[in-house]
Order: sequence, then C-alpha cells, then structure tokens
Amino acid sequence: MQSRRKFLSSVGAAVSASLLAAGPARVFGADTVVIKVGTLKLIHAITPYFYEKFTPAGYKIEVIPYETPTDGKNAVVTKSVDFGTYGIAAATLGGAAGEPVVIIGAQCNKGMAIVVGAKSDIKTLKDLRGKKVAILPGSTQEVVILNRLEQEKMTVKDIIAVRVPFSEMPATLERGDVDAYVGAEPGPSISLAKGVGRILEYPYTTPIGGLNMVMTTHADTTKNKPELIRVFLEIHRKATEYAMGNRAAFVDMTVLKLGQPKATVEVAAPNVELTWDVDGDWVKRARYYGSQMLEMKQIRALPDYNTFIDTKFVEALRKKT
Repeated sequence: MQSRRKFLSSVGAAVSASLLAAGPARVFGADTVVIKVGTLKLIHAITPYFYEKFTPAGYKIEVIPYETPTDGKNAVVTKSVDFGTYGIAAATLGGAAGEPVVIIGAQCNKGMAIVVGAKSDIKTLKDLRGKKVAILPGSTQEVVILNRLEQEKMTVKDIIAVRVPFSEMPATLERGDVDAYVGAEPGPSISLAKGVGRILEYPYTTPIGGLNMVMTTHADTTKNKPELIRVFLEIHRKATEYAMGNRAAFVDMTVLKLGQPKATVEVAAPNVELTWDVDGDWVKRARYYGSQMLEMKQIRALPDYNTFIDTKFVEALRKKT
C-alpha cells in the first residue's frame, strides 16, 4: 500500500510538472489548445474580442485585458500570455532592455489626437507655446508630439508638459487643469462628444506616421511554436479585416467591452485603423521610432532589429491572401 501511494504521488507530481511546463497554451478536454491574448482597454485594441468568430477547431481564445502597455509587455515577457498587443513604445523599451519581446505583426495605426478646449484660442501647434499640455511619458504619443514640436522649430521646453494618464486626459481638460492633451482614443472623442474639446490636429505628418500598436510574443515562441504563431496570425488577420469591414460590429463590440457611449465610439472609430500587416515601410517607421527614443534618452541602446521584429510570419500570411 505504501509503495502504491508513492507511485500515485510521483505520477501526480510528474503530471503537475508537465502542465506547468506547457505554459499559457494549455490542453483542455481532448486536445483543445487555449491561446491567451493580452490586450489593452482601448478602442484600437479591440480586435482580440473578434477572434472567437475565426478560431479554428481545436483552439480556444482567452482574452486578458490590461490597464497599461507596460503590464501587457510584462505579461508577454513572463509568458503569462502567448501573445500581447500594446504600443510600439512599450515594445521598444522591452527590446532595448534585452527582454525577449518579438514583434510578429501590427495591431493598429493612428488612434491618437492633440486636443484643446472647445472655446480655446489655440489654432495651431505653435500656439501651444507656454501652455500646459498633458502628455503620458514613455508613450507612443510622447515621441509623436516631440517630433511635431521639432517640425515647428520647438522643443518640449517651449510648453509646460504635465504627466496625465490617457484615461484622465478628457476630465483634466474639462476642468481647465491643462490647455491641451496628446491623447489616445477614445479620449479625444469623449472630449468632442461632450462638447468640451476640439481636435487641434491628428499628428500623423511625422516620419512615424500613424504607427501605434503592435502584436508581440515571447522569443521562445518564435523558436519553439511557429505553428501556433501561424494559426494565431491567421485568426488575427481575419478578425482585423472583419472589424474594419463591418463598422457597426466594430462600434458595437467597443461599446460592449469598454462601456463607452455609442456616440463617442462612432466619433472615435474613423480615427482608428486596425491592421495586421508589417511591411518594409512599417519596419522603416518602427526603426525611426526607436531612433527617436534613443535620441530622447528613453532607451540606452536600440533593440536588435534582426530579432526584435520578425516579419517572416506575416510575409507568409500575406502570400496566402
């Protein structure tokens, strides 16, 4: 009896160890593979909620929402999720620090805006000189606004930069605590819908263009689970194209998952370009973005772009479409 108990105990320990080693993609039932996907609570990160519609037999999607890009990036690094989407800024910070983050595709372009008070006399970017401007340090939007200021022969010293989270920017502007903010949707559209804000500009004229959110995975996944990436990116592509081709479904899903008023989401949707592809022009913009982070001393060195951006999976997918 004693030996039988020891045998069962050893078997149980071995099974537990194998399940832990399996990581986020676990087997449920007979042979269902669960794919864990981390996303942000933003309209331009809504695509994962459409994945279920395009998931093939044998796979199941589990969407895990995060509050900040850093949380999403850390989830990928720790393998708490199989795939994660967040801004190019967080991804570049991770890659530059030597973390095992790999960009395998894109999530969205655009989705940002510079907003001023509805009754403000600020008409151009140059009018922000000496004004309080809400900016989230370390965000994609920070690099974009600094690029725009440079285009206007200005620097961040010409404005009064105020650190404000994206979710608080509309309220901060409405209270008059700041004169403008560089926000992420649906923030700008909330200000517009309430009649308290006005779009100063959509800042897509820099070499960064509309570059915004990326789709990432752990470096080990690219080496050990290439088939999982191929399956996932096919789901991601189909969901992206469906959401972009069905604006009503895009709006309704955003209202359902984010709890924003439909009128606000309808204003925000045209400023969001969901995407999946990573081509040569995209990579060029991403590299430029990294150079700007380095120049601004947000990072100490550039990521190794030979491994940080892996385009072979989307290239193969592009050939199939």
